[in-house]
Amino acid sequence: MKKVSGNTVIVATRNKGKVLEFTHALAPYGLEVRSMYDYPDLPEVVEDGTTFAENAFKKAKTVADALGVPVLADDSGLCVDRLDGAPGVYSARYAGEQATDADNNAKLLDALEQLQLGEDTEQPLLSTARFVCSLVLYDPATGEKLTAEGTVEGWITSEPSGNKGFGYDPLFYVPSENKTMADLTIEQKQSISHRGAALRSLVAQLEQ
Repeated sequence: MKKVSGNTVIVATRNKGKVLEFTHALAPYGLEVRSMYDYPDLPEVVEDGTTFAENAFKKAKTVADALGVPVLADDSGLCVDRLDGAPGVYSARYAGEQATDADNNAKLLDALEQLQLGEDTEQPLLSTARFVCSLVLYDPATGEKLTAEGTVEGWITSEPSGNKGFGYDPLFYVPSENKTMADLTIEQKQSISHRGAALRSLVAQLEQ
C-alpha cells in the first residue's frame, strides 16, 4: 500500500477538533495533515452505517475515490451503558443534524435524568461509558485498506468540567487521570484516548 501522498495525510473529516488531534499525533512522523476543509468540492458523505467501522470505511473510500490518493478516515463516538450504548454512531447528531456539542451534552444529561426520575432516586445517576474510535486508511489504487480501533473506559459525570477537547469530553471522566477528558492537555488526552490508541495501532501496522 502507498502509505500517504508524499508527506501529507488526508483525513476525511470536517471536525476541527479531530483535525487538531490528528495534526498533533502525526507531526512527530513528519506528516502534514490536510482535511476536507482543504478540498471544499468534495462530496458530502452520508454516515448511514450501523457501526463505527462501516462509517469510517465509507468516508475513507468516498474521499479517496474523489481525490485519487490514500485517505484516512475516523468514525468515533460515545457509548453509554445506562443508555444501552447510545448515542453510539449517532454521537455527533444525537440532538439533531445541526446539533452543537452543547446540544448533544445537554441531551445526554437529560436522558440520564429521565432514567433517574424513573428510578425515583435523588442520587445523581452516573453511568459507565466508553469512547470508541475506528480508523480506516484506504488506497483507491489497490482497493486495500488498513483498519484500527481504540477505546477508553470512563464515567459520565452529572456536570461538565473543563474547556479543552470537544464533543462529550466535558462529561467523560477518566478514573486513571481523576479528570474529565476536557480537563486534559492534548498530550495527556492523546496518551490515553480512543483516537490516540487507534492511531498508535495504525502506525504500528504501517511500520511493519
